[in-house]
Amino acid sequence: QEQLVESGGGLVQPGGSLRLSCAASGFTLDSYGIAWFRQAPGKEREGISCISRGDGRTYYEDSVKGRFTVSRDNAKNTVYLQMNNLKPEDTAVYYCTALLQCPRRDLYGSTWDTTVYEYWGQGTQVTVSS
Repeated sequence: QEQLVESGGGLVQPGGSLRLSCAASGFTLDSYGIAWFRQAPGKEREGISCISRGDGRTYYEDSVKGRFTVSRDNAKNTVYLQMNNLKPEDTAVYYCTALLQCPRRDLYGSTWDTTVYEYWGQGTQVTVSS
């Protein structure tokens, strides 16, 4: 059965780094774009990054731009989220999700809320604290 599994979360100090993994089983990950979401306690889920299925271009929300990097390893059927210079406000459960097209308001008029997501992982906890 099609499944996404996130891993790599943990407890780090402010300014530290983590690399999250999103591993697919039951389907080929490079047939989809992959978006990363996060949800902090008491807050709504927010999309933060996406890597497209076609040209592999990457997109980031301003809150993580310059600090986070998303990449693919098709041989391992895995997408990664490298998280650098972590801040306490990055504390959240992080999820990956498969989609056909990354949301781009400027190109397609699409948003995180209007995009259709095919599969979701169960999430991995990231805690940034001193």
